[in-house]
Amino acid sequence: MAVTQSSGMMRVMQLFLDSADPKEVKQALKLTSLDGLTTNPSLAAKVGRPYKDLVKEILGLVSGPVSLEVIATDYEGMLTQARRLAQLGNQVVVKIPCTPAGLKAVQTLKSEGIKTNVTLVFSLNQALLVGKTGSDYCSPFVGRLNDLEAESGERLIAQMRAAYDEYDFSTQILAASIRSVANVENMIRLGADAATLPLQVLTQLIEHPLTDKGLQAFLSDWKQSGLQLPA
Repeated sequence: MAVTQSSGMMRVMQLFLDSADPKEVKQALKLTSLDGLTTNPSLAAKVGRPYKDLVKEILGLVSGPVSLEVIATDYEGMLTQARRLAQLGNQVVVKIPCTPAGLKAVQTLKSEGIKTNVTLVFSLNQALLVGKTGSDYCSPFVGRLNDLEAESGERLIAQMRAAYDEYDFSTQILAASIRSVANVENMIRLGADAATLPLQVLTQLIEHPLTDKGLQAFLSDWKQSGLQLPA
């Protein structure tokens, strides 16, 4: 986890894994203690296992919040699916799309004590509306915005951080669609509350050529010295 500071307030950046594959979760846990996990219908479809079994295994591996997404697009359908998903475990956070029906559903779910994560957010206006609902998380898609215009994803995170601090929103900024280590570094710098990363990017966070070079130098010097560790 990375520590960031914004508007005089200290916060700890959370690292989530973006995956629906228990095998990837186990690999990630060998690298770091995950703060949480996010999934989506596309990721779940790739695993090719019964969804309920998949979710139960993941919930047994991850102690932090686990975002599970509804596939309904209408208000009543979202509520029905969200309630069912929430019953799967205390860690469940229900992902709701940033649509008129979705924001209405978030307000109802909040009144029922069900945690939410509003996804597919691409503008400050959308983020403002999400913050006003009191959703637990808001997921701006950094990488997809950058596909349209360089640094536009980072610009949105900076705008959101300033607005959420200004208006004292409790909603956490969960940066999504992270494509690179550089994206992660920017999220740290800009004060996102959390970032959700594919396993490949999470693994790359620990890699640096100077670390490898330094380790080889240490080992070489030790070998040449003839020294021995205490038995």
